[in-house]
Amino acid sequence: MAIYLFVVFVSFLVNSFLIIPFINFLYRIKMQRRYQETKDILNKPTPIFDRFHQNKVGTPVGGGILIILTTTFIFFLFLILFVFFRRKIISNYPSLIEEIKIILFTFFSFGLLGIYDDLNKIFFWKKNRFFGLRLRHKLILEIILSLIIGYWLFIDLKINIIHIPFFGVFSLSFFYIIFAAFVITAFTNAVNITDGLDGLAAGNLMIALFGFWSISSSILDVPTSLFIGSWLGGLLAFLYFNIHPARIFLGDTGALSFGATFAVIGLVLGKPFALSIIGGLFVLETLSSLIQILGKKIFKKKLLPVAPFHLWLQLYGWSEAKIVMRSWIISILLTIFGLMIAFMK
Repeated sequence: MAIYLFVVFVSFLVNSFLIIPFINFLYRIKMQRRYQETKDILNKPTPIFDRFHQNKVGTPVGGGILIILTTTFIFFLFLILFVFFRRKIISNYPSLIEEIKIILFTFFSFGLLGIYDDLNKIFFWKKNRFFGLRLRHKLILEIILSLIIGYWLFIDLKINIIHIPFFGVFSLSFFYIIFAAFVITAFTNAVNITDGLDGLAAGNLMIALFGFWSISSSILDVPTSLFIGSWLGGLLAFLYFNIHPARIFLGDTGALSFGATFAVIGLVLGKPFALSIIGGLFVLETLSSLIQILGKKIFKKKLLPVAPFHLWLQLYGWSEAKIVMRSWIISILLTIFGLMIAFMK
């Protein structure tokens, strides 16, 4: 366990050293949040969202880019050190390479999708007449990537079962591919939806990852433990500059990449049920948005005053800092409960 703690510390130092020059670089290339007039799924303006977010205009976007690059570098560095010092790299799967491939493909492929969306929002949205990728286009690409990853989980890692506490283990056969794709797509959008307040998505993700880190360490899965440790150090350094008032945002690059990878780690560890609990705050944010979307599509009216849930709290007068800090407390409790569920037979 000591080596994994050291990985977190090294990652934190590396990211802390790089993040201020990186923020200055984002300013130089003008990769900053633009003034936006957002529209909902029915192409109607969302003035409540815009009102609460206009103070964030001008803040650099792209923190996810730095974390993706540093996490990958530190992850491979420690894998090489493990080989150099002849420490055994234990995996829960027959193919160590396939496990690493799936995690890194998720990390980078969804990151590239996010970069494309960020660039559209910042530099090309007026030309394209919409703010970022259209929802249906983004969703189609997310589903395609998720199906590829689900196929690899099923074929390469031979995962086809899910464990539900108190009910037992169920084999899904090739339907596991669809199940995995649904989970990955859902959490990709869940983290993206949650990333609306300073420190909200990054802080809750960091807490949830500590939960999965304890699971991966307990089952001696070295690749996943090293990857999460490398990732956590970057998130810690980023969060220092992302708490209110934020000096940098994750952007879709980070939100899409981190949401998908968080889901994949839950699937690789064989804990999809615990994933829904440990990531419960992300689930809440998504459900509130889904209810609102279904209400507008089916009933042609809002079922909630506003969505997602954190925006609802803002509308009722909660300060941004209060929402974020209390969400962290809720995430800690959910992570503890999720770990309890995860360790049940």
